[in-house]
Formats: sequence, C-alpha cells, structure tokens
Amino acid sequence: MIASIVLAAGKGTRMKSKIPKVLHKVSGKSLIWHVCQAASYIGVEESILVVGHQAEEVKGELGDKYKYALQEKQLGTGHAVIQAEPYLSKGIDTIVVLCGDTPLLTGLTLQKLLKHHQETKASATILSAILSDPSNYGRIVRNARGQVKMIIEERDALPQERAIKEINSGTYCFNREALFGALKEISPENKQGEYYLTDVIEILVKRNQRVEAIAVEDPLEISGINNRVQLAEAEKVFQKRVNEKWMLEGVTIFDPEVTYIETSVEIGMDTVVLPFSHLKGDTKIGEDCIIGPHTSLENTHVGSFTHINNTISIGAEIGSNCVIGPFSYLRPGTKLADNVKIGDFVEIKKSFVDKNSKIPHLSYIGDCSIGENVNVGAGTITCNYDGKDKWQTVLEDGSFIGSNTNLVAPVTVGKNATIGAGSTITQDVPAEALAVARQKQRNILNWTERKKK
Repeated sequence: MIASIVLAAGKGTRMKSKIPKVLHKVSGKSLIWHVCQAASYIGVEESILVVGHQAEEVKGELGDKYKYALQEKQLGTGHAVIQAEPYLSKGIDTIVVLCGDTPLLTGLTLQKLLKHHQETKASATILSAILSDPSNYGRIVRNARGQVKMIIEERDALPQERAIKEINSGTYCFNREALFGALKEISPENKQGEYYLTDVIEILVKRNQRVEAIAVEDPLEISGINNRVQLAEAEKVFQKRVNEKWMLEGVTIFDPEVTYIETSVEIGMDTVVLPFSHLKGDTKIGEDCIIGPHTSLENTHVGSFTHINNTISIGAEIGSNCVIGPFSYLRPGTKLADNVKIGDFVEIKKSFVDKNSKIPHLSYIGDCSIGENVNVGAGTITCNYDGKDKWQTVLEDGSFIGSNTNLVAPVTVGKNATIGAGSTITQDVPAEALAVARQKQRNILNWTERKKK
C-alpha cells in the first residue's frame, strides 16, 4: 500500500502574504491541491499533510479528506516527515514524499517514479532533474560507477559539488521501514541546524541499501513556488497545458496566449473560445458554442449552440441556442432556458427566464420569474427591493412589457398581457389585459419664452 506525505508547514515569507504559501492559487486551485491531485493519480491509499504555519487555514481549505500532522517548530524536512509517522496505517509499505509548493508536478511523472522504484526494488528513489543552472538546489552526488552516493545541500556543498547539474527535486519514493529507520539516525549538524531528509540517502547508502535517482523529463515540473513572480510563471504553464488539452479534444481557441481556462472547466466539442475569455471554477460548456471575446464565466453551466459575447456570468445556468450579450451581466441564481436572448447592458439576478423569451437591452431583472415567449422592452426595471426585503415579480407566458417600464414588486403580469411603454406598474395585471400607468401628457405653450423671463 502507498501513502503520500506532503510537506506544507513552512511560512513562505518570500510570498509576503497573509495567506499560507501553499494556499496561493494557480489555475483556480491552491498549490497544495494540485500536489495532492498528482498523488491521487498513482492511487495513494492515504495522504498525510504536514502542517505548521497557519495550520488551521490549510485544514479548512482542504477538508477532512486528508490526515494532518502538526510540525510546531520547523526544524527541517527530516523532522517534518517524522511528525507524519504516527498517522500512517500499518499496511503502508511505500511512502511518496512531496513538497506542497510544487503544483506543476504531474501524476504521470509520479507514476514513472513509482514504477522505477518498484521495478528496481530500491529503498529510496529520488526524482531528480538536470538543470543548466542548478543554483539553490541540493545536488545529487554519484560515485565513480554512477550510483547515488548522497545529496548535498548547496549551502553545505564544496565548489566541485556545486558544479554538479543533477539536482534533487524534493520528491521521493521510500520503503517505509528503510525511511523511518534512517530518520532515527539523522542529526542537525549542518549550517542550518536542521534535520535534513536528504541525510537519509547517505545513511541508506552506507547500509548498502539500494538508492536510485530518475530524472524528470520536463524540469519545469519540479519548480517550487516561493514568490509572486514564480506564481505567475506557474500560471502560464497551466494556461498552456489546459488550452492545449482542450484544443486536442476538439475545442477551437483562437489565441491561447490570451485565453484563460482553469483546470476544473469542461468544454464540449466544436465550441470556439475567442480571445480574452476567462473560464473559471465549476464551469461547463456544451458543444458548438461561441464564447467571447472578452467573456468571463465562473461556476456557470452552458448548453450547446449558445453564443456568449462580452459577458460576465457568475453562478448562472444558460440553456442551449441562447444568445447572450454583448455587455450582459448574469449574477448568481440566474437560470435561462433554451432559445433565450439576453442583450446589451442587461443585468439579471436570481431570476428564471423560460424558453423563447428575450430581454434585448438596457434592463435590470431581479428576483423574477419570466414565462415563455415574453418580450421585455428596453429600459425595464424590476423594483424588487424596498430597503428591507426583496420581492418577486412574475411575468407569465406571452406577456409584452413595453419600453421604460418599472415593475414594482410584488407584482404579477398575466398571460398574454401588455404593458404600455413608460408605465410604472404597482398592481397585478390580468391575463390578456393592457395596462397603462403613466400621467396624462400636458403641453405648456410658449414655455421657452417664459423660461427666459
């Protein structure tokens, strides 16, 4: 059985943030979430997260899916792994150790690491990388036969050791018994005064136990995030990965460099995503849609054959064959059935719009239920808030709302009723009726001359 131990106790001072480093986000998810997802790809039976700085915030973000070991004092990576030992079940025989700030690491790479570890029957297998500039990383030191001898931290390394290009990524596979047996022998006799997990490698070698190292194919995967610059660089990598994934799945993305799609989004075949669109969270888009340009969809579900242009949508449901925008704003609780048109400068909140209805332009619709085949004219406002409570407006099937109408809720407009333009409706309108609620026009003659005097 396999377990993962994820090291996430550090403060991350270089982020200069009130948020724990591992909770900063790329592609809409926390750094540590991505690491845990990669571990789940190889079928770990349990995950122990070693937490310390702002531990409760980390627990609150990730929930009870994981076990948590507290490292009250950050005394090094070896000390951190020791804190996790009591939380491991008896049947666990293989341990994968991961850093909580390496979100670019993929499940496929971990699978290759684990396979190599199992096939070679090693006590420890290191995920290494070959870097042209290995600065700030521990070096993999090999003997004359090419076998791993030790890992030396840069601050403790001699000049000839610093010249080594193969570095330690901080990701390992261990035999459980070998790992915790060696951890009992490490000491803080180094420049940092810490218990290094890397010292375990030298101890295992001295015991004539097999230690392997396998280099990652893409060194970008092992990049740790220590500041906002590196966070932005990681975001770019995810952007490229996600966009390429969807293009290979049959989605057209006109300009991938200015299209932002988070990991959690789903998109159907033959949908087109135009530039400067941002698709976030639990967003699902059907087939043959056109999204964008300049569109932001967050936690929004969209049917097929829908066109959304220059629109912001948060927590909305949009049917098939709809036309939305430009410059529409769909707020949480908005539900649009099929064949609905929402035009320019229309804001909708917590409202349902049924099939074949349209709100073409310049309207606010809040706390409203709109039936089928309803036309809402330009400048219509649902007056749903009295300063204390929100009230419901109902527009039944086939009703026609003239331009510049105020619907003062609670109010119902009956089936096939018509509202005259410029009306302020404060009472229910019966089915088939015409409602006109506006003051009679007065023309004051010679007003211009009188005004001058």
